[in-house]
Amino acid sequence: MQQRSERLHETWLHSDRYIPRRFVAPVAAFMRAEAGSGIVMLVAAVVAVIWANSAFGETYFEILETHLKIEFGSFHFEESVEHLINDGLMAIFFFVVGLEIKRELVLGELRDPKAASVPVIAALGGMVVPALVYLVFVLPQGGEATGGWAIPMATDIAFSVGVLALLGRVVPASIKLFLLALAIVDDLGGILVIAVFFTDDLAFGYLGAAFIGLAVVWFASRAGIRTHIFYLPVAVVIWYFFLESGVHATLAGVALAFLTPVRPMYSNLELKARSQTIIDGYPEDTDDLHENELADFDSLMLSEIARESVAPLARAERRLVYWSSFLVVPLFALANAGVRFEGSIADALTSPVALGVALGLLVGKTVGISTFTWIAVRTGLGRLPAGATWRHVIGVASVAGIGFTVALFITALAFTDQVITDQAKVGIFAGSILAGIIGTLIFKTGKPTSKPTAPELEPVGV
Repeated sequence: MQQRSERLHETWLHSDRYIPRRFVAPVAAFMRAEAGSGIVMLVAAVVAVIWANSAFGETYFEILETHLKIEFGSFHFEESVEHLINDGLMAIFFFVVGLEIKRELVLGELRDPKAASVPVIAALGGMVVPALVYLVFVLPQGGEATGGWAIPMATDIAFSVGVLALLGRVVPASIKLFLLALAIVDDLGGILVIAVFFTDDLAFGYLGAAFIGLAVVWFASRAGIRTHIFYLPVAVVIWYFFLESGVHATLAGVALAFLTPVRPMYSNLELKARSQTIIDGYPEDTDDLHENELADFDSLMLSEIARESVAPLARAERRLVYWSSFLVVPLFALANAGVRFEGSIADALTSPVALGVALGLLVGKTVGISTFTWIAVRTGLGRLPAGATWRHVIGVASVAGIGFTVALFITALAFTDQVITDQAKVGIFAGSILAGIIGTLIFKTGKPTSKPTAPELEPVGV
C-alpha cells in the first residue's frame, strides 16, 4: 500500500494536469535545499554560542570587527567582516529569496488571487500579531527596545520547511506548499519593513545611480543580452550604490531578482523545432576535418539553444540556492548567533525584550496565522488547502514561529546596545525552539495523511 501511495504521489508530482512541472521541480529543489540548510545553520549557531562564551571568546568578536579595505586611487572602500557578511553575502541570500518570490507571483500559488488570498492573509496575521505581542512587553520599558517590534515577524523558511520535511507523511503536501507560500509572503513583508523602517539618511545621488544601474539591467534584458559577464559587474556596482545610498544594501539583491526574466527565450516548441533542424543536418561519422568543425559548431548551437530554453530565473536560482543555503546563511548564523552570557541565562530569558520576542514568535505567530486564516475562510475570501484540517493550520502556524535568519538580521539593524541585542537573540532561540517542538507535537498527535493530496491549482500549459 505504501509503495502504491508513493507511486501515486510521484505521478501527481509529474502530472501536467495539476501542477506545471516547471514550477514543481524548482520548488522541490528549493525546499530540499532549505531543509538541509536548517541543520547546517543550527550547527553554525551552536558553534557561535559556544565560541563566544569559551576561553577564546575574544577571538570571535575580534574576527568580526576586523576591517578589510580596498583602495584604488581616490576610491576607498572599508567594511568590517561582520558588515561584509551582513551587507554583502546576505545580498545573495535576498537575491535567492527575491527569485523565489517572483516565481511564486508569476508561476506559483500567488499568481491566482483566490488561491493566494489565504496564505497572504495568514502571513499578514503572522506579522501583525507578533509585533503587537512584542510591544506589549517592551513599551513599559521604552527606549531603544521598542525598535525591535519587527523581530518576531520573521519566519525562517529553512528551519520551518525542515521540520515539516522531517515529519514526512503526517503533513499533507498541500500544507507544505501553504507554509512555503506563507513564508515567502512573510519574507516580502520583512523586505518591505527593512526598506521602510531601517533606512538611514538617504544619499540621493547614490540612490539615483543605483536606479540607473537597475534601468541598465532592465534594458539589457530587453535587448537580449544574456551573458553573466555583463550582469555580474553591473550587479556589484548596483550593490555598492545601494550601500552608499543609505538604503540597506541587501535590497539590491531583491531588486535584481525582480528584474530577472521568468520566461525562457525559447518555448518548448521552438526548442524542439530548432534542435531538430540542427540534428537533421548533423554530419555522419567522418574523418573530414571540415565536417567535424561543422559538427562542433552545431553542437555549440544546440547547447546554447538548450540553455536558453531554461528561464534565467530558474538558472540563477539553481546555481545559487545551494551556495546561499549552505555557505551564506551558515556564515551569517556564525557571525550573528554568538551571544555572550555575562549574567545568568534566566535573567536574559526573563528580560522584556527576550520575552517579547519569544512569545511573539511562539504565541503571536500561532494566534495570528490561525485567526487570520479562519477569518479568510469564514468570509469566503479563500479556502483551506486541499486535504488540510484546522489541526494542520494550527500546526503550521506554530512551526512558522521558528524565526532565525531574518529575525537575527532585523535584530542587527534594530539595536546598537549589545545587551539588548543579546536579549533579543536569546528570545529568538527560545521562541524558535519551543515553536518547533509544539508544532511537531501538534502534527504528531494527529492522524497521518492516508494518501498524497494535490493542491488545487489551475492547469497551466507547459
